[in-house]
Amino acid sequence: MAHVNAHAGTAGKTAAAHDGGHEHGHHDLESLRLMGFWIFLMTDIIIFASLFATYIVLRNNTAGGPTASELFEMPGVIAETFILLTSSFTGGLAVLSMNQGSRRGLIGWLAVTAALGAAFIGLEVSEFVKMAGEGATIGTSAFLSGFFTLVGTHGLHVSIGLVWMVALMIQLGIHGITPVTRRKVNVISLYWHFLDVVWIFVFTIVYLLGVM
Repeated sequence: MAHVNAHAGTAGKTAAAHDGGHEHGHHDLESLRLMGFWIFLMTDIIIFASLFATYIVLRNNTAGGPTASELFEMPGVIAETFILLTSSFTGGLAVLSMNQGSRRGLIGWLAVTAALGAAFIGLEVSEFVKMAGEGATIGTSAFLSGFFTLVGTHGLHVSIGLVWMVALMIQLGIHGITPVTRRKVNVISLYWHFLDVVWIFVFTIVYLLGVM
């Protein structure tokens, strides 16, 4: 009997150690994925810094084509800015709901954030289409090449964020708030705030300086 009890105790310790090792390994994997996101974000910062530098160099090279002050319509740009900054606020409310354990609130605020992001993209596409209709395309001048590349790259990042957000809402609907989905929500929140900061620079350097 003592031998049986000792064997059972050893088996229990082994199982506990295995579970502990599994949890530790899972934690390490999540930390590694988070570190991978920070590396991706730093790479993005370098990309956008390069695009801003290129645009600043090319902004006066209009080749006789339309200038920034002739093309940019600030009411629409201000609307885009307000919408995107509001989406950053609602994204923060989504994280707050997650921390309070409210799956419904989390998904709801993510949906609002995604809707605002989609509205931003809609306005940006309309701006591009209107410019193209006026003959201002990416091949018209070096200035417009820099403009479309910089602003278009930001818009592409926002679109990627929207797809990512919708996929995350589906995952939250199926699995709820878990350590994995919690990490993903924190990551998409950081990503979205980063895009808002980039847009503030776009608004200031491209649009405000362009119309002055």
